[in-house]
Amino acid sequence: GRRADYELTNNFDPSRPDLAFNSAYPRRFYNNALVAARPPDNSRMTPAAVAAYQEIYRQASAGEPIIRAAYNVYLNDKRLAFVREDCIPEERDAWLGVKVFPHDRETLPPPFRGRRPYITFSNHRVRLGEVCLAVIQLPDYAQGDLLLERRAVGNFGPALGKPLWGELYSLSRPGLAELIEQGRRNRAEPAPPEAFAVFLDRDDNRNRLLYAKPHCSQGDYETPATLHIYPENLADLPFYFWKGGLDNRDFSLPLYGGRPGGECIAVVPLPNYPIAAIRTGQAGRWEVNLYPPTYPDRLRATYAALSDRQPDRRAAFALYWQGKRLIYLRETCTAADTAAGFFLHILPADVAALPPERQAAGFANLDFPFDRWGGHFDGKCLAAVALPRYPIKEIRTGQHIPGRGELWAAELPAAR
Repeated sequence: GRRADYELTNNFDPSRPDLAFNSAYPRRFYNNALVAARPPDNSRMTPAAVAAYQEIYRQASAGEPIIRAAYNVYLNDKRLAFVREDCIPEERDAWLGVKVFPHDRETLPPPFRGRRPYITFSNHRVRLGEVCLAVIQLPDYAQGDLLLERRAVGNFGPALGKPLWGELYSLSRPGLAELIEQGRRNRAEPAPPEAFAVFLDRDDNRNRLLYAKPHCSQGDYETPATLHIYPENLADLPFYFWKGGLDNRDFSLPLYGGRPGGECIAVVPLPNYPIAAIRTGQAGRWEVNLYPPTYPDRLRATYAALSDRQPDRRAAFALYWQGKRLIYLRETCTAADTAAGFFLHILPADVAALPPERQAAGFANLDFPFDRWGGHFDGKCLAAVALPRYPIKEIRTGQHIPGRGELWAAELPAAR
């Protein structure tokens, strides 16, 4: 097994209790990860195999499960043990499995670097008296998120079996299931029944979007999702995306997740470049806009660069004209201070620099919510807004509440 030069992958046929090996790959691609498959009839197992499973069960049950659900799941040195104490006959044909979503697709073995950003391992359960047990050994490259599943046996293995239960777990930071539930509760805007809870998560310096929907229909699952990513700097995009100004990553939900137990879950990795805004949804069903918070270390670096300067204008926020950026700073700041929207009107030195649809108004409208360009840190708040490249005559900015008017306003002449 573990000293073999090749790992054998297997496909279990319920009509044949023996194992049918159908392919082999070099050990170096798979790090010799061993997944033990056993037929559900324990009479076909040797006494040594039964004793080995009993020892795995003893070690697992002595610890705390990472998930308590239809199966309690234990994790010990990349070995997953699915345990159900009151094993019933109906469990005979259930598959237990895991989809591994690595932080970086390049860590997957070469045959699995295709469209799907995950690799699946699955196994039948073994029955030890009244206990059901399934064991899956994860490879060393499993470093990201796990989608743990229980499926009914399909005609062609677990991939086509009906999902009966599932939970999301992170190897690097436990608690993704709780995070998804929190994301549902914290939705700020009313949403139609078809809408998913979608929110940003950052772990190990990598960004991702989490999608979740309880009571998810087949239509919810199969309708393609739009995902448009707007970078802070167009130069981060391939040149052929510059005209549109966005990174189009539309996808199908089955590509990034599953539908365990009637609930849709998807984990979508995001690019590492700074993101100004994200628009995602399903055409004709729902749409949501997200504004990733600027990272605190970047806010602190911008703040440190202002320490020896006087603001160009003082209002409710201190305003600094810094090259082609306008900095908003408030030294003592709460969430209430940034809740209202900001307006930002740019008067160009030459109106011809504006797009044709804005030339009649005579100014560029760059209104924004604070979270799009800034964030809070150390009791302060700071936003840095990129300004147009054309020569600017004057800037007028402030905060306003629709239907109630301006809270404050300030004018800044062209920077010298």
